[in-house]
Amino acid sequence: MEIWKTICHDIMSNDVTVIGSIFKLIMSLALGSIVGLERKSKGQIAGDRTFALISMGATLAMLLSIYIPQEYLGLKNGDPGRIAAQVLTGIGFLGAGAIIQMKGSVRGLTTAAGIWMVATIGLAIGAGMYVVSLIATALVLFILVTLERYDRLRRGASGQSRVINIVLEGAADSFSPIDEILARHNVTIQDRYIKYDYTQCTSAISLMVFTRGKINFEPIFNEIGHTLQVRTITLTSEINI
Repeated sequence: MEIWKTICHDIMSNDVTVIGSIFKLIMSLALGSIVGLERKSKGQIAGDRTFALISMGATLAMLLSIYIPQEYLGLKNGDPGRIAAQVLTGIGFLGAGAIIQMKGSVRGLTTAAGIWMVATIGLAIGAGMYVVSLIATALVLFILVTLERYDRLRRGASGQSRVINIVLEGAADSFSPIDEILARHNVTIQDRYIKYDYTQCTSAISLMVFTRGKINFEPIFNEIGHTLQVRTITLTSEINI
């Protein structure tokens, strides 16, 4: 009985102890892995292992921030938040890496935000804010799972977002034929990016489109190819996850 009292005391203590530190690291591992598993299920490269390591690293940084002024009496008036503050700065590089890995696509933005949030949760665990950390993790999962389902229902459960990349010969003065072809096939254009290459004398257009239900793009591409001088047409996925 005394052992359990000692364990509970160490876990709830503001001082850094071996038992309390182990508990905090295990808790940060669990919460980080939960968020990472959700990201992994959406096909993201950063998954359970990455998120667990980020959360544990942030927790350990916070423990170190508290431990130094605790053990070295000359630093009693030091700021325990200095090391922890650098975690949020440094974690930005990992978040940027998640976006760059997706070639700058919006597809990596939510994962980058999740990395930053998990690091913050890890800091909270290291500071002993267990209840807040659990609630924050639950809210993160609510945003990633429930709100995404709501967004899909709002747009249409069978809807899909795609990116059509078209390279045309010469300088195209009008893209209205492409717009008309896509409209006939019930493909909605959400956004477009146009680039003219003076060295290759080509016009490149990237169309972010939305379709309700599954659509065979092959006849659409054939029609565009017969209407305009097309060099290449490619289709990629664009999913806001």
